[in-house]
Amino acid sequence: QVQLVESGGGLVQAGGSLRLSCAASGRTSTSAAMGWFRHAPGKERECVATITWTGINTYGADSMKGRFRISRDNAKNTVYLEMNSLTPEDTAVYYCVARDGTFAYTDPERYDYWGQGTQVTVSS
Repeated sequence: QVQLVESGGGLVQAGGSLRLSCAASGRTSTSAAMGWFRHAPGKERECVATITWTGINTYGADSMKGRFRISRDNAKNTVYLEMNSLTPEDTAVYYCVARDGTFAYTDPERYDYWGQGTQVTVSS
């Protein structure tokens, strides 16, 4: 079993930045694909970004490219999400995910492990 613990969420004004972290523990594999999804009230779960163990990343909506950056430190079993130029539309619960495989899908059903989520609220 793999445990994922997110941190770094909170309240920020529009235009601000946040950095989320996710530490993996338990039966972890450094080759596992990881990522971030988000879920806002009344909306579907949405892929924010995913990353392979070699650092190949994929972003969800075009609006995230250029504003968000995903990275990972395999030695620390930790994945990060830097978010800049935040808007109220980015308000959601952000979940860290991992899977027992190397391919970084953007489909949430492909991920075996989910963190408890961290709330990100962007005020206008």
